[in-house]
Amino acid sequence: MKRNDILWKATLEDLFDDFLRFFYPEADELFDLNKGFEYLDKELDQLFPPEADNYAPRYVDKLVKVFTKTGNEEWILIHVEVQGYTDQDFARRMFQYYYRILDKYNKPITAFAIFADSNKSFHPKYYEREFLGTRVYYAFNTYKIIDQADEELEASNNPFAMAVLSAKLALSNSKLDDQQLFDLAYNLARRLLTKQMSKEKIRKVMSFLRYYLHFENPQMIAKFEQEIAILTERKITMGIEEFLLDRAEKKGIEKGREEGREEGIEKGRVESLRATAFKMKKSGLDVNLIADITGLSVEEIEKLS
Repeated sequence: MKRNDILWKATLEDLFDDFLRFFYPEADELFDLNKGFEYLDKELDQLFPPEADNYAPRYVDKLVKVFTKTGNEEWILIHVEVQGYTDQDFARRMFQYYYRILDKYNKPITAFAIFADSNKSFHPKYYEREFLGTRVYYAFNTYKIIDQADEELEASNNPFAMAVLSAKLALSNSKLDDQQLFDLAYNLARRLLTKQMSKEKIRKVMSFLRYYLHFENPQMIAKFEQEIAILTERKITMGIEEFLLDRAEKKGIEKGREEGREEGIEKGRVESLRATAFKMKKSGLDVNLIADITGLSVEEIEKLS
């Protein structure tokens, strides 16, 4: 869940213009996309400090300042939450987000709940409360990934649609063995390369696909990395997982033999992990995701240069 959290946050930022175009076909007329976006994550954390919100563990939440082209408002706020587990209190929590954001900014707000779980019966769409003639009804935009049609997503040239398709594929892994998941993911990667998207957007979606999938066998992770590297014609000697499991072992053993001590093996392993982390950092991956993959601390990764 932690890895998925990081991946969704990074993807929402990387593809937020595509996110808007995905849900609003007229996005280019509604929003001034050339002005970019301001992500108010720190402000959102202040509105929901952990000690005051322990009863409602969050999965992914983003608050984004978006400039408009129409109407009297210069900018509005878009609240996005990606929910990856069943939470019966979810609708009330969305309402809490709304009134706290409104109280702080007093700006128009639209909210999206993206459900990235596998429970088809879980799909809250509104919050309602009534007492002695006083009634509150709060509805928000919802999108259930597992309910979407593959054909419609595959037909789209929108990068966010391909990220959704990747997430939908990952949700089906409980019904598939590693080889079946591998074949479907590889075919998805092939189709991605045929889309009318910039190379940078393809790279972002490809990274989401690679790291969001979960194979039971670590060797299948290495195989998938290798096949994707060949498919994209990028120069790579071996996948991340293989690099960690194989090269670290070989270099560590070699160093251990030279030094005649078991400490040499561990030292070689750590050096290889650091080299891998440095390459991942240079490629633009989030340091928290790198830490999750390699086991190194965020502080150690940030010092790599």
